[in-house]
Amino acid sequence: MQKTIKIYTLEWCPHCNELKSYLKSKKLEFENIDVEDNEDAAEEIVEKTGQEGFPIIDIDGEILIGFDKNKIETLLNS
Repeated sequence: MQKTIKIYTLEWCPHCNELKSYLKSKKLEFENIDVEDNEDAAEEIVEKTGQEGFPIIDIDGEILIGFDKNKIETLLNS
């Protein structure tokens, strides 16, 4: 069963772009929220996580800060 993946990114962020490329290469479906275009979503995720750095990844409610392939794989396979 595919997990629900939601990512919060910035268009110009190199780590955010790496994350999107990685997820696409794995043929994983994800919802991308550009926090520059969606200020409400930005405020909501910063309030929820306490983090202002991006990308922020939500995999079935589990939050990861930054782009860490090992942590992503662990969550996807759990």
